[in-house]
Amino acid sequence: MTAALRRRGRRINRKRVERLMREHDIRGITRRKRRSLTKADRKAAPSPDLVGRDFTAAEPGTKLVSDITYLPTLAGWWYLATVIDLATREVVGYAMADHHRAELVIDALKMAAGRGDVKEDCIAHSDRGSEYTSREYRTLIRELGLRQSMGRTGSCYDNAAAESFFGLLKAEIGTTVWESHEAARADVFRFIEVEYNRTRLRKHPVYGYVTPVETRALTAQDLAPAA
Repeated sequence: MTAALRRRGRRINRKRVERLMREHDIRGITRRKRRSLTKADRKAAPSPDLVGRDFTAAEPGTKLVSDITYLPTLAGWWYLATVIDLATREVVGYAMADHHRAELVIDALKMAAGRGDVKEDCIAHSDRGSEYTSREYRTLIRELGLRQSMGRTGSCYDNAAAESFFGLLKAEIGTTVWESHEAARADVFRFIEVEYNRTRLRKHPVYGYVTPVETRALTAQDLAPAA
């Protein structure tokens, strides 16, 4: 809150913001616990965990995390698969459908590869859900030249960065049940493309409070070879 006000030219300190929030009863939204969709395929061998709960990356396109969540609508469940770049925390790929078969996560990864400047040997991390151990998904991983990584079954901490994004999305959108799949799609698209990637501030150890898109631009500038 303090960082957002300062970006708008307001000279204010954190203690004053805390006091005003208390006086006006303004509080952060409590995130609700989500039901896990992870159903492992016992016949498929899991990939090794190449992340080890280190959800940081020095350069975009080198370490991605993926996951699936569900959104309740009056027309039935609506599923969202995302791919997040850990260097910027930008959602570089996502897909939505009324199912969570392998093609859902494949579409999300294809989008990430198309717009996220994914590097050779980039780590693609996920849980051990059957969508991520499917033959189709693993074929795409090989075609893109990525290294597949998986956390343990039933351990949300092994994919905490992806889990955290879904908690944030559901808390900030604030909709319990959407009227239709189209309404859910529109809200999710707006949150990802407008509110999260381009507006939400996150403290970066080097750049301070910046958005994911700003982080990508600043990192690219720093990594560009000198003329």
